[in-house]
Amino acid sequence: MPQTDTTTRKAAGMDHQHLSTLLWREHELLDLLLFKAEEKQYLILTGKSRWLPRIAHEIEVVLEQLRTLEVERAAATEQIAGRLGLEANPSLRQLADSAPAPWNDLYTKHHEALLTLVTELRSLSDANKELIESGLSVIGDALLSSRTGTQSGTYTNNGRTAGNAYRSVTLDGAM
Repeated sequence: MPQTDTTTRKAAGMDHQHLSTLLWREHELLDLLLFKAEEKQYLILTGKSRWLPRIAHEIEVVLEQLRTLEVERAAATEQIAGRLGLEANPSLRQLADSAPAPWNDLYTKHHEALLTLVTELRSLSDANKELIESGLSVIGDALLSSRTGTQSGTYTNNGRTAGNAYRSVTLDGAM
């Protein structure tokens, strides 16, 4: 019987180690995704639109790797959850609350780090979306202005038209 307990503990330890390795890999991929999103923001801000399709492809590759990793992480989590007597599909927080030391602390740190990265990614993604929408609005206004022959005024810091309060005027110096 002691041999079985030892074997079971070793298998459980290997499961925890495997899940921890997957969580580190997820952390690395999210960090890479954050870097790619910052690159995209730089390209948008500098107007280097030539590279936007390339960075979009690179982001999609990282997202695909994350999706594949998520399936593997879910399977590893299910194995550990079964051993710990947890319900199916537990959150990382629930797993951290039930796991033995030192895994509970390690899972808690993974959970906090992943939450931080996801929050940063959401914020940067929202900022990039606003920049793109502002750019599209400026292009749309310019196209509308060129079709109608009227000027739509100046633009504010966010790329929207400021109305006709500050219309551009050309002065003839010969007056």
